[in-house]
Amino acid sequence: MLTDTQIGAVVLAAGMSRRMGQPKQVLPWGKTTVIGQVVSVLESAGVNQIIVVTGRAYELVEEALQGTTAQCVYNPLHETSEMLTSLKIGISRLNETIQAMLIVLGDQPQIEESTIRGLIDEYRQEKGTLIVPSYQMRRGHPWLVDRKYWQEILQMDEERESMRDFLRNHSQEITYYVVNTSTVLADLDTPEDYQQLRPGNP
Repeated sequence: MLTDTQIGAVVLAAGMSRRMGQPKQVLPWGKTTVIGQVVSVLESAGVNQIIVVTGRAYELVEEALQGTTAQCVYNPLHETSEMLTSLKIGISRLNETIQAMLIVLGDQPQIEESTIRGLIDEYRQEKGTLIVPSYQMRRGHPWLVDRKYWQEILQMDEERESMRDFLRNHSQEITYYVVNTSTVLADLDTPEDYQQLRPGNP
């Protein structure tokens, strides 16, 4: 059992928020913000290092994360690049002591601490090196990816490949962690999503 294994997280928060019409990472979420909630859940679950890759609203995101353990890193290509570019930037900032990373969406504040802990426990119990949450046979986020895959991700062609291709190439190696919550599927793309999912919505 890998009890002392250090787990990192790369939070992808460099999106342009075009459909939302405003930077969704810093929208209010309860007593914090969307990105603040994501980081808070990761901290509560015991993640050892949290890298937040920022873009358009980087100053606002950094301000929202003051007082947390998160480290922000700016993606200068955020306007024209895909998620894979941000992921590569995040991987490059993870400490050498980190043995596996969670790939986390910066617009998924509903994610539950129990899900994060469950993914980490699966890994530490050596039940898989590529672990993906599943709700009712649908694949969700975050993913947990062992360090042995990182170099392959760093070498992927961003113009022709995506992380979906990565999962497809390693489909036989995926361990699915079944959850009973749809929060692994939900993210915030539109104002309607936000109004429907935000805390306090009747």
